[in-house]
Amino acid sequence: MSIITLTTDFGVGSPYVAAMKGVILSINPKTTIVDLTHAISPQDVREGAIVLEEVADRFPEGTIHVVVVDPGVGTRRAIVYARIGGQQYIAPDNGVLSRVMRRAAPVEVVRLENDAYWLPEVSATFHGRDIMAPVAAHLSLGVAPRELGPLHESLGEIAWPVAVHRGDRVEGVVLRADSFGNLVTNITADMLLGRPTDGRACVVCHLYETWGIYQTYGEQPRGTLIALIGSNGALELAIVGESAAERLALEPGTPVVVAWE
Repeated sequence: MSIITLTTDFGVGSPYVAAMKGVILSINPKTTIVDLTHAISPQDVREGAIVLEEVADRFPEGTIHVVVVDPGVGTRRAIVYARIGGQQYIAPDNGVLSRVMRRAAPVEVVRLENDAYWLPEVSATFHGRDIMAPVAAHLSLGVAPRELGPLHESLGEIAWPVAVHRGDRVEGVVLRADSFGNLVTNITADMLLGRPTDGRACVVCHLYETWGIYQTYGEQPRGTLIALIGSNGALELAIVGESAAERLALEPGTPVVVAWE
């Protein structure tokens, strides 16, 4: 059984998603289509890259992940097929695959140029429907990646901020807000190993600070700003029962510091 996932910035309920699914099912009615998410912020390649890193490897090996977060649609940027860490990706070469590449080097990268596997008419503004969706469907039927076009030398990358230890503190940044409004940072649980997580730990982000690193959201009263390690193994800032993103109005890139008394 073949699986194709869709990740886009089209928005929940967008008819553009249905159009892509219709193309895929017209070519391979037996494939399974999974909506990874359509709630990526418009044209936010970084957010798309983070979500792929968190979710793609949860799928069976050989799953085809179609990624349409493409502010350069219609320009000369390439669209590629890439096999990375046992997963298959069809995406614009704009850095959206840069975080999954941190876990495993690409095994095969092909530039999609063989229009025999595209729709007969290609819109300049909807390559997700007219190129990526049909290519994914043909792959799910067994078409070899090398039939899709020439080898592509290297994939574009994005520079990502790295959390660091500086003396008796760890310095990082907010990476993104999740769907609950929790602020996910680039400080990992491993970076905090061996350090106290009780009231001696102070987490500071912009003008806000909180003491202690908790295990669950329910350990403090509603409306309390807390720090905890989220399900993806990274430090988060959350407001119990509310959206920290809305309440604090902090952007990705805002510095976060963990220090100890």
